[in-house]
Amino acid sequence: MKTRYLLATAVCLMPCMANAAIPYRVQQNRTPATATPAGNDDEALAREHRFYIGGMYDFSMWQSYTDDRDVRASGKNTSSFEAIAGIRVYDTFRIEANYIRTRAKWGDFSMDGNTGFVNAIFDARIDSLYRLFYKQSLVPYVGAGAGLSWNTADNAHIDNKITPAAAAMAGLAIEMGENFAVDFGYRYMYMFTPKFDVVRDLAPTAHQFRVGARVNF
Repeated sequence: MKTRYLLATAVCLMPCMANAAIPYRVQQNRTPATATPAGNDDEALAREHRFYIGGMYDFSMWQSYTDDRDVRASGKNTSSFEAIAGIRVYDTFRIEANYIRTRAKWGDFSMDGNTGFVNAIFDARIDSLYRLFYKQSLVPYVGAGAGLSWNTADNAHIDNKITPAAAAMAGLAIEMGENFAVDFGYRYMYMFTPKFDVVRDLAPTAHQFRVGARVNF
């Protein structure tokens, strides 16, 4: 008799137990919500300001050259301007494109060029301070680039009107908030020889001192 009552009671309690287990199973199967980035990862700045544009003033010191016939080309100092546009891949790495209106002079002849570079630039951000305060005012950087130059010459003939070019650079950016930065930098620029008729093996090289600004968006 007691066994019969126990079985009846168990049968009555089974639906209640099943209903009580349903919320638990729903909670177990629910997909966790995607965590919102906390602003302390390696794309915290890049995520908010992926692109930038800017401009630079360049003061170029063109190097002198003497060939094996003792023909000398004395390098002169020139000024030029460039436009820049870039994209941040990470907070510490960006890819930048430059267009430079190049003006080079040696003694009695000169060369004008439309030069374009693509640069890989590494920003030396101090992670611990940057992540803590979400800003870093002084950001040193180094980089290297490669490109092409379309050239014309005055008082000289050149065989190669299009020449490859390479550059190495370093500098310091002063970031004034998240949207604006002032750049002070140095770039060593090397252009493969255009083959001037006056000095055949002259490869234009320059020490360039640069100042400019970038706008982030």
